[in-house]
Amino acid sequence: MDFGLVLQTDPPASRVVELMQRAERNGFSHGWTFDSAVLWQEPFVIYSQILARTSTLKIGPMVTNPGTRTWEVTASTFATLNDMFGNRTVCGIGRGDSAMRVAGRRPNTLARISGAMKVIRALGRGEEADPGGGTAVRFPWVKPGAEVPVWMAAYGPRALKMTGEEADGFILQLADPYLTEYMVKAVRDAAEAAGRDPSEVTVCVAAPAYVTADDSPAALAHAREQCRWFGGMVGNHVADLVAKYGARTGAVPGELTDYIKARQGYDYAHHGRSGNPDTQFVPDEIVDRFCLIGTADQHIEKLNALRALGVDQFALYDMHDAQEAVIDIYGTEVIPAVNAP
Repeated sequence: MDFGLVLQTDPPASRVVELMQRAERNGFSHGWTFDSAVLWQEPFVIYSQILARTSTLKIGPMVTNPGTRTWEVTASTFATLNDMFGNRTVCGIGRGDSAMRVAGRRPNTLARISGAMKVIRALGRGEEADPGGGTAVRFPWVKPGAEVPVWMAAYGPRALKMTGEEADGFILQLADPYLTEYMVKAVRDAAEAAGRDPSEVTVCVAAPAYVTADDSPAALAHAREQCRWFGGMVGNHVADLVAKYGARTGAVPGELTDYIKARQGYDYAHHGRSGNPDTQFVPDEIVDRFCLIGTADQHIEKLNALRALGVDQFALYDMHDAQEAVIDIYGTEVIPAVNAP
């Protein structure tokens, strides 16, 4: 199993770079950041610094979107980084929940995401593509062998289907084993129906991880409070799914939708941060299901279960009060145990 580190690009950018270096030293293969231009600093500027100060780490956004940047600009940025540092980028893409809403726009449609994925992937390879204006273009400077894998974030049935049909990878932002099994199956079934090899769609589960010294009630309570924000973030997407498909209609599992009944709103000023006041509706059960908390052995047990469900990468959201400690414990205890022969 591969391991990724997910950060917000809060200033100073030098700390983001240092944490990514620390992750590489500890056996992480991927470095990811949020991409919301109003809330955080510009990630692609920081990616150049991360790539220059690491040797093997692959980097990318979790996730960018096709609305805040034109498709050819996104493709050119990835292709330039790859030309400078080798093929060490991955384009994670989704609706742009925070990036679009903070700027007063609606999240992107699936049709727009589909078009962007095709254009970014083609231009990143040096092929021709029409970025939306009716004119086919290509980057004449892209070298043979260049590639930009595009991984799509999804929860709903139509998005899962499109991921299986079109994306190089699937990003699932929760670590609940039941929902992971359900959604991985939906993606793989769609890939097979489209004539693709389902195993060629990389599966990345992304969730907060907080390692405790023991499993005492006090230690677990603190870990839950550090990670409760995640249920609120996922709840934004779930609320949209309920509005579109309804609750308990069979289109979306109740295991995903039931917990947002007490949700009353969301302020993006606290997005992705521990102590978010808009996430008190998230029960302990959801934190335990969606995140990885507890001792290192408990993390190992859950990661092995996720790997058995077809997960290729676990990407660790590291927004809490033990950033360095979790990276180090994963490097010394968790990653070696999960990947032991």
